[in-house]
Order: sequence, then C-alpha cells, then structure tokens
Amino acid sequence: MTDDAPTDRTATDDTAEAAVISLLIVDDHPVVRDGLRGMFASAPGFTVLGEASNGTEAVAATTALDPDVVLMDLRMPGGGGVDAITELTRRGARAKVLVLTTYDTDSDTLPAIEAGATGYLLKDAPRDELFTAVRAAAEGRTVLSPAVASRLVRAVRAPGNEPLSAREREVLVLVARGTSNREIAHELFISESTVKTHLAHLYAKLDANDRAAAVAKAYERGILGQARP
Repeated sequence: MTDDAPTDRTATDDTAEAAVISLLIVDDHPVVRDGLRGMFASAPGFTVLGEASNGTEAVAATTALDPDVVLMDLRMPGGGGVDAITELTRRGARAKVLVLTTYDTDSDTLPAIEAGATGYLLKDAPRDELFTAVRAAAEGRTVLSPAVASRLVRAVRAPGNEPLSAREREVLVLVARGTSNREIAHELFISESTVKTHLAHLYAKLDANDRAAAVAKAYERGILGQARP
C-alpha cells in the first residue's frame, strides 16, 4: 500500500498538468494585461504564455506560442481585434478566441462572432464567470454575456434582416458616422474602389439608394442598434 501511494499522486499530478489551460492576453492597456495575468496566475488550472498590445501582435504571438485560449480586446490602435480574429480563423489557428471588451454594441459584437470568436464577454464580468468562460472556450463551447446574447437574438429575429459581412458592417458603422469614402479606405486599409464595392453590396442588401437611406434602414432593422423613434 505504501509503495503504491507515490505512484497514485504522480498520476494525479500528471492529470492536473494536462488540464492546465494556456492563455494569451491581448489588450492595449498594460494595466489591464497586468490585472488579467495576476488573476489567472493566482488561480489553479491556468498559465499565461504571453501578452500582446494589438491585433497584429496577437496573430504573431498566437502563431508562435499556440495557446489554448486568446483573451482578445477589440478596439486597439495598431490592429483591431476583429481583423486579428479573422486572420487567425483564416490561418486555421487551434486557439479559441474569447473576446473580452468594454463594448457590447452591434457594430462590435456581430463582426467579432462572424469573424470566428468562440465567445464574447464584457470586462465587468465577475472573476469566477471569466474563469468559467475560459474553460468553456477551451472546450470549444460558445460563451456569451447575457447582453450580447440578447443582441444576437434580436439581430437574427429582425424582420427582413439581410446578412452583412463583417467588413460590410465596419463600412456601415463608418458611413453612419459621416465618414467619407476616402477616410473609410484609410481607416480600413483598403482602396476607395473596394469601399464603393462594399457600399454597393450594402445598398442592395438594405434596399437603399444612398448612404443616408442605408443608415436609416440599418437602424430600422437593428443592425446599428435600436430603431430610432
């Protein structure tokens, strides 16, 4: 009995090591990254492999470190989260992406999910909820905060809602802000002709003839948020 005990403990230790979830933390704020690293370092079953401050760094770090889960912020200078998720999906990365952001607007939520994010959580989520979400994401299960889940349900149920691509939604959001074609091209790193192509697709899908009508239809259908009274 005494001789067998060390063997049993070793087997248990091996199982615990195998269950550890590796993470990459992506956020442009060092304080947020430090906080998340400390949080996961103090909890059993997690290990932080590295950090990144923008989407471009996130893609490179994910490729190099091969984490189980990437905690991805969305709005970051030097490369946003949606583009990073899109690129990781294109590359067939093994890592699951769990969006962790302050924003729960339609213009942020839907493109991230469409790009391939496994889950979407807000930064005010309780500590235990975040741990549970990371474990679920590592297993490939979808994790959505209640507010985000409600938005997705509204988007799916919206009458006459036409499916827009992630890029078309980005263009639509900028159009709603009054951004010119040239400025849209500069911000999204695409040509003006490509912007015009996206606009043509938007007009067709929204049954609109111009920018103003497209924005109005988008609000009516809940694509840009609640319809205005």
